[in-house]
Amino acid sequence: MSKSAKDVVKEFYLSAILKDESILESYFHKDIELIWNSTEGLSILHYDDLNVFFEEIRRTYYDIRAEVSHILEDGNFVTIRYKYYVHTIENPDEELGIAHFICIWEVKDGKFIRGHQISQPVMSIDDTNKSYHKVKV
Repeated sequence: MSKSAKDVVKEFYLSAILKDESILESYFHKDIELIWNSTEGLSILHYDDLNVFFEEIRRTYYDIRAEVSHILEDGNFVTIRYKYYVHTIENPDEELGIAHFICIWEVKDGKFIRGHQISQPVMSIDDTNKSYHKVKV
């Protein structure tokens, strides 16, 4: 029995993306397109771009984890709201929140084929204690 789109998304965000070098191959379709709106502007990333992105993440961080507050599924589409926390190479004992994300993923054949993502850096005035309780996971 194949996994639901929601199961694929949950599995990816809970995986050890820094330690698993097959993460791209395991979760991303070769024809992936990620449309990402961030404070840097609009980026459109494809498979090779994401490979470079994950290599950079592995070089930059000692550890990374996602705190998920929402995962909503509608057929092959999954919307996820999450915050990333990291431990840097320079200071592996301190965990820092780095950014808030909302992404809508389309899953095809058990892999991400298209995504629409919006991110915003964490700020000192963020009220994460009240806003990140799990609502629908």
